Amino acid sequence: MAYFKIIDKGNGVNRLFIGGVHGKEGSSTIEALKQIRDEDVSQGKLVIHNCDESPYLSTLDPLYYQSEVGKEVLYLIDYYKPTFYVEAHCYNKKNFSKLTSLHRMNKAGVPPLIELENGVLIGSASPSIRTNIFRKEDVCITLEMPCNPEKKSLNVYLDVLRIFATSKTREELENKIKELYPRQLKTAIKYAKEFFGNYPPF
Repeated sequence: MAYFKIIDKGNGVNRLFIGGVHGKEGSSTIEALKQIRDEDVSQGKLVIHNCDESPYLSTLDPLYYQSEVGKEVLYLIDYYKPTFYVEAHCYNKKNFSKLTSLHRMNKAGVPPLIELENGVLIGSASPSIRTNIFRKEDVCITLEMPCNPEKKSLNVYLDVLRIFATSKTREELENKIKELYPRQLKTAIKYAKEFFGNYPPF
């Protein structure tokens, strides 16, 4: 399941996509990550990494970043210093309601994920890295799709990844997402402000 690729188009925004950060998720996320093409990036750099299978430990667990794969994630972030960071996940469909529940803040300590369409969910990356490693102006998201996705879910997931790959600035990125998912973007901004304070969306 391991996969690594760098698309380097010179000066511009640094992007990092990491998939399969725990359990067997990498066998699904690699299906999308391998479809990102060189021509999807017009300037700047995109680093794509899909992790090998590892024991499942939630990225919300502080011990995650002490695990072997957690340290690998931290190393990649520190080395490439991305402005756009996408953590690519998949989820068991039976967990959909738990991930999107309005009570997730009380139960898991983080805002609910937001459905874009066809079971594809978006939200902030783990607070452990969002607030401690990244700058406030960086874009750091978790992107989820059902594991072993149907084609329509995989296509939405891939479309979002390509928006991040093609966008040259945060403003351009937000405008593209707003055009497709205005309601979801508004909700993401609301959750970000409630959780992080005066933070940008995502």
